[in-house]
Formats: sequence, structure tokens, C-alpha cells
Amino acid sequence: QVQLVESGGGLVQPGGSLRLSCAASGSIFSINVMSWYRQAPGKERELVAHMTRGGFINYADSVKGRFTISRDNAKNTVDLQMNSLKPEDTGVYYCKCGVVYEVGRYLEVWGPGTLVTVSS
Repeated sequence: QVQLVESGGGLVQPGGSLRLSCAASGSIFSINVMSWYRQAPGKERELVAHMTRGGFINYADSVKGRFTISRDNAKNTVDLQMNSLKPEDTGVYYCKCGVVYEVGRYLEVWGPGTLVTVSS
């Protein structure tokens, strides 16, 4: 089994910063794409950022220039540095990883989510 655990969410004022972390554990051979998604109240879950094992990165237009994704392949972790936060960034943030748990066997795993609230 593979488990993801997110941390770092909380309440922050507009313009502030938060850093989210996600750690994968369990039977892991390697991790391909590591991603952050978010779901705002009453809205569908959306991709925020993802990073391939080779370092290719993609961001949602709404967070470009404000958020930075990074990963540590040796530790199986992925972080999301969020700066200049806006109220519309409020939501539950989820980590998702594409895990190779045996040679030729692949699984997408979601974390339970961490709440980010941007409010004055």
C-alpha cells in the first residue's frame, strides 16, 4: 500500500504565504508525476500544479508567478510554496502521486487533503 499525507494548511491573511508538504510512504518503486489539486467550496477539484520526475512543471494560470512546486525524489516528497495568497485560493488542497509500486505496475494515489483558508 501507498499512503500520502499532506501538511501545512491553515488560516492566512490575503497577501500571506503558506507552504504545503506531501510525503508518500509505503511500497514505492518510484513516483512519476506529483501534483497538487484544490477544491474550493461548491466548485470542482482543479489542478494547481504538477511536476514530473524529470522536472517538467505545469501550473494553473491562476497561480502562475505566485506558487512554486518542488519535489525531493529521494524522500518521495512534494511541496507547494504559496505566496501572495488571495481569498480565491481558499479550499482543500490535495496531493496526488503517480506511483510505480512494482516494475510495470502503476497506481494513482490521493492524499486526504489539507484546508487552506485565506481571509482577513
